[in-house]
Amino acid sequence: MTLLARVPANPAPPAPPRRGRYPLLPYLLLLPGAAWLLVFFGLPLVQLAATSLYDPAGSLATGYAMTWAVDNYPAALQAYWPQFSRSFLYAGIATVLAVLMGYPLAYAIAQKAGRWKNLLLVCVIAPMFTSFLVRTLAWKTILSDNGWLVGLLRDVHLLDADGRLLATPVAVVLGLTYNFLPFLVLPLYASLERLDYRLLEAASDLYASPVSAFRRITLPLSMPGLIAGTLLFFIPASGDYINAELLGTPNEYMIGNVIDSAFLVRLDYPQGAALSFLLMAAVLAVVFVYLRRAGTEEVL
Repeated sequence: MTLLARVPANPAPPAPPRRGRYPLLPYLLLLPGAAWLLVFFGLPLVQLAATSLYDPAGSLATGYAMTWAVDNYPAALQAYWPQFSRSFLYAGIATVLAVLMGYPLAYAIAQKAGRWKNLLLVCVIAPMFTSFLVRTLAWKTILSDNGWLVGLLRDVHLLDADGRLLATPVAVVLGLTYNFLPFLVLPLYASLERLDYRLLEAASDLYASPVSAFRRITLPLSMPGLIAGTLLFFIPASGDYINAELLGTPNEYMIGNVIDSAFLVRLDYPQGAALSFLLMAAVLAVVFVYLRRAGTEEVL
């Protein structure tokens, strides 16, 4: 009774946390990164936006006049919409192939590799120590008409006697899948490596089938890594132009090839800048829809 009598009826609210001696310190720590983004991303983006509105009749010799030519955007889209659609089609197919190959690989490394885990991770990352161009040229050799792969496919009658892989959409998609596969495997591995294997054992004890355990436990818990990996794969793949240039023909050119030609060959800077902004806007729209859809499915 004595102890209860000493407890105040209305205890005082806790004191607010004291502010640090240097309240601006977190913002100062962000300053170098913000300055870097402003100088090397923000300002070039503004300049690119201004270039996309220049008079398309100008040139490097006569100069470009700022005429706020908004018509550059619909004109560029109308002229090159096949390359836009082809870019997202190739990138989408390559992303699906990368998931089908990368998910089992990431799961095996994270949960089954044991003491070989670090070695397998090095094998995944090792190709990135080589130039992107060299890796794509290696695929050009592998897929050549006289290469072993085409010869094998002809022997098993999966290709006609005069069939080929190089200079086809198949070669471009295979090149995209190979070159960007580590960007998908590593985030997936990071999610799967944190997976508590005891949850799968509990599911097995509760008579869940392996398919059901994967659908109800493994896939939802690895969804953050899968979402991050597919975005890291799809975004650079949709803007790539090296694979289409080296493994395809003009019939397989993507929008990156058109932008490269506009800036470096035709010297049509307004059109190249407009195409660049259209590509960024399309990628952002796809990413936004994908994140909304993936977030809804994750909640369900």
